[in-house]
Amino acid sequence: MKLYKSDKIRFISGLIIIILIYSFYYIYFVENKNTLPISRKLKHAIMLLATVAVYFVGTLHLGKLKDSWMSSIWHLVHISGLSIITLLGFADWVLTNGISLSLRSFTLSVQEILISPVLYVAMGLLNKSLNRDEKPN
Repeated sequence: MKLYKSDKIRFISGLIIIILIYSFYYIYFVENKNTLPISRKLKHAIMLLATVAVYFVGTLHLGKLKDSWMSSIWHLVHISGLSIITLLGFADWVLTNGISLSLRSFTLSVQEILISPVLYVAMGLLNKSLNRDEKPN
């Protein structure tokens, strides 16, 4: 039994879920001034959980598409990025003064790339343009 009738519906549903995660993360965590008293370790955990959630949604929705290379690129980018932000997060936990401001900014940039729906949409557009020449049977 297929859960989705087509790859297009699967892709769009994945996009909607990623947009929701991204929006909730920024509305309730980044832009909310009530989160200022949250400890540094809890902020790291929330950041990591949001990024891992987007990774799993993309894995679920891109992994079932006909083109398996999209799933491979998704895994490569996310596992590399998650490794970077996890290592820098642990360094921030261990070091007394934390990591430098430039490393913190770099970590936030990597996390932004991983959590935003832009990578997911770019992969979908690339897939669509590459499959345009194929004729349906």
